[in-house]
Amino acid sequence: MSRKKRQRKHPKLIAAQNVVEGLALNAAIWLFRLIPVDIASAVMGASWRRLAPLNARHKRALKHLEKAFPDMAENERERIVRGMWENLGRVAAETFHIDRLLKQDYRFEAIADEITENVLNGTQACLFVSFHSANWELCVQPAVCQGLEITGVYQALRNPEADKALRDLRKDLYKGGLLSKGHQTARKILSTLKTGGVVAMMGDLRETRGIQVPFFGRMAYANPVPASLARACNVPIVLGRVVRKNGVHFQIEGRAISVPVTDDRHSDIEKATAEIHAIFEGWIREHPEQWMWIHKKWAPPGKTSAQKQARRAATAKAARASE
Repeated sequence: MSRKKRQRKHPKLIAAQNVVEGLALNAAIWLFRLIPVDIASAVMGASWRRLAPLNARHKRALKHLEKAFPDMAENERERIVRGMWENLGRVAAETFHIDRLLKQDYRFEAIADEITENVLNGTQACLFVSFHSANWELCVQPAVCQGLEITGVYQALRNPEADKALRDLRKDLYKGGLLSKGHQTARKILSTLKTGGVVAMMGDLRETRGIQVPFFGRMAYANPVPASLARACNVPIVLGRVVRKNGVHFQIEGRAISVPVTDDRHSDIEKATAEIHAIFEGWIREHPEQWMWIHKKWAPPGKTSAQKQARRAATAKAARASE
């Protein structure tokens, strides 16, 4: 039974479960903040490296890596995926220290092109688009240190208590607000970009309702929203990546691209989305152990998702026919 169905059937039980999970998460946050971040990150990373391969997702990551690098030796793929788990364990621990890490400039090295520098100086609106590399949460650190009020977009957790706890940890990253995905959010993002603001979102997740673009030699499902927003608001996209250099030390790079504007809107968005993924692919190839290979980036939509898409397509077709 899905969580939504259980929530409708047993609302009080789910509410109590949410409170317990929220209290447990807040206790974990309190505990981890007592431990110096370098120690917490190293211990959590080592633990995940050893234990996470017991999870079924380990085989999925190996499968994805094999398809992306068919000529790579099996032991090298294993090394990379274990490195991925170590990185994710470190991210989990570092998340509890975000507010402190933002103030420790010695941990960060920034690389920016001319347009990115203009954004950091506050003279250029933009859409920051990053991917799950190293500690991606810290990708906006150079902008935050320059005093920019960034509006972030994220996927809300189903548990509102846990969601609030994690939102509070990120409040220093997104002083322009942290918005969950939805129709109201889209309008707020458009308004922010059109009035000279800065918005940040992830760009490497699978979106089966989106478009397909080349990614590691195969067609992958991609989210066209970043390109669509940038084109509509006439702002550049600044692609960001974080590279873990040594423990809790990072290199952050910003690379700006522009979305083409022609009479063919769909083609413009598709070209920009493909360019985004081409750059992401190049960056991932440089540090494959720092990307999340567990993403179902290439998987077709499941039965339920496919049925929903078919219904939407039929509804849209009927609406066009009635016009």
